[in-house]
Amino acid sequence: MHKRRAADLAQHRVEELRDSYGPPMEHRWTPRQSHTYETAVRAWRDLDRDARTAMTEYVKEGGRSRHKIEARLRRAVQQDDRDT
Repeated sequence: MHKRRAADLAQHRVEELRDSYGPPMEHRWTPRQSHTYETAVRAWRDLDRDARTAMTEYVKEGGRSRHKIEARLRRAVQQDDRDT
């Protein structure tokens, strides 16, 4: 759950930056903005990969439906977000 949450937060950060800076093709980003955005995208990609890998390993060990486990995980992350 922690890996999925970290990946979701990283995605949210990328979306915030994109909203703040504007689309890269329409606005000229500064080198610092470009670097910040690219770093955030790399972090999101890496965290998402780690979360997917952990999910794959969990599914293999348990022999359960990936779809059902992912749905339960999403609900747990959303509930945890509401609780904090």
